[in-house]
Amino acid sequence: MKKTISLLWACLLISLVTFAQIPRDKIISSAQKALPGSIQQLNAFLSIPNNGRVESDRQQNVEWCLAEFAKLGYQTEVLLSDGIPHVLAQKNYGKSLKTVLFYMQIDGQPVDSSEWYQPSPYIPVVKEEQGGEWEIISPDLKGAINPDWRIYARSASDSKGPSMALITALQILQEQKKKPAYNIKVIMDFQEEMGSPTLPKLVEAKREAFAADMMLIMDGTRHLSNLPTLTFGARGIATITLKVFGARDNLHSGQYGNFAPNPVFGLSRLLAGMKDEQGRVLIPGYYDGVVLSDSDKRAIAAMPEDMEEIMQTLGIAEAEQVGPNYGEALQYPSLNVRGLRAAWVGNEVRTLVPSEAIAEIDMRLVTETPAERMISLVRKYIEDAGYHIIQGEPTEEERLTYPKLISFSSRIGSRPFRTDMDSDIGMWLGSAMEHLYDDQYVKMRTTGGSQPIAPFITTLDIPAVSIRIPNPDNSIHAPNENIRIGNYLEGIQMCLSILTQPFN
Repeated sequence: MKKTISLLWACLLISLVTFAQIPRDKIISSAQKALPGSIQQLNAFLSIPNNGRVESDRQQNVEWCLAEFAKLGYQTEVLLSDGIPHVLAQKNYGKSLKTVLFYMQIDGQPVDSSEWYQPSPYIPVVKEEQGGEWEIISPDLKGAINPDWRIYARSASDSKGPSMALITALQILQEQKKKPAYNIKVIMDFQEEMGSPTLPKLVEAKREAFAADMMLIMDGTRHLSNLPTLTFGARGIATITLKVFGARDNLHSGQYGNFAPNPVFGLSRLLAGMKDEQGRVLIPGYYDGVVLSDSDKRAIAAMPEDMEEIMQTLGIAEAEQVGPNYGEALQYPSLNVRGLRAAWVGNEVRTLVPSEAIAEIDMRLVTETPAERMISLVRKYIEDAGYHIIQGEPTEEERLTYPKLISFSSRIGSRPFRTDMDSDIGMWLGSAMEHLYDDQYVKMRTTGGSQPIAPFITTLDIPAVSIRIPNPDNSIHAPNENIRIGNYLEGIQMCLSILTQPFN
């Protein structure tokens, strides 16, 4: 009997040691030791092209992910949805433990190599700031690593860098024979930049495979302060394409100016009427339902923001007045003209009255402003301006009947989500962050960008929070995307602390 009790106590002590939080100095030193090898592994990952529209790119990244998680002892499988692959990796560390589902974005935006200041966006380079310019260097990773060096490559920040930080943290625990404090599932998405079109159907079809207690998202940029960041929500996105029609063909501006209407002016009046000079949307009902509580405002105001510094960084004299500060502005739906086109400009300019003018619009939406309603509000605004709305190209009869003629098409992308910052997951993550950084980290109510997480939240009925690692000046989606090595190192530390933070 005594032997049995002793054995039980021994097992209990082993369990307590296995799932105990790692001391802060041990987390920091373990991440520092792993950094050189992790950078090399990240560079190999970044060297794989990852345009989600290209089948060979998807396949190469799928194979890389399968191999890396197999090395960690994870069970892996490829899940197809409309022929598009997704990778699910999972490992149980204890029968009675909770399960956390991690989300990784593996694909990146298309590239224009001519705009990158390096041989290729898929040949990672390390750069150092020298005299205000970022210059390629060949560092000795076995020596001292400057945290201000940066790795330049497509998806360095969005989001292979954050994914590799998590993988490195799991490798460290494996090497140290330590277990995470919970069971882990990881879903890898290879078409996030396309809006993850096949993911909602997959989550619905495989809800048991994805079943978890909560979700952590390895994607997104830090707060502007560049402090370690937890983000508890993301705005959704919907897009609209407007095309105002003039004459059937482009016309000579000398022969037909003052006679044939120029559609650019009609489109300009429509766009100008959508916002006031302070940047607030004038479309009736656009902000309906969005209410910030006093506690919400206090949490937003607590974020370290210097408005003057932000405007200086952006190169603007005045901010729009949707909210009194940057953080509060992100709590409302936005309306943005992301592209305009009519005829030609620059060296190709021609003296013409263009036949059409096109505007591409995106709306970043919050949970209180569903995409369907917001698209309808914009459509009604255009109708109230006297336009006849069509889809596609007008018929000859429509051209001769309607002086105000416009085509209107829309698309709904990711849905918004938001988790209560004072929820159980919020308190648990806060403990992991305070273990490392005391109070030197940021909790954001929501971020300005979008993430394809709503299908998991609604289908699985679980909360989600984003673990933010990359520096805010990382040029994601653009040429010369980068991640600061100091941020990457802190990302590994954050993941180690979160992986080993026990649940109360």
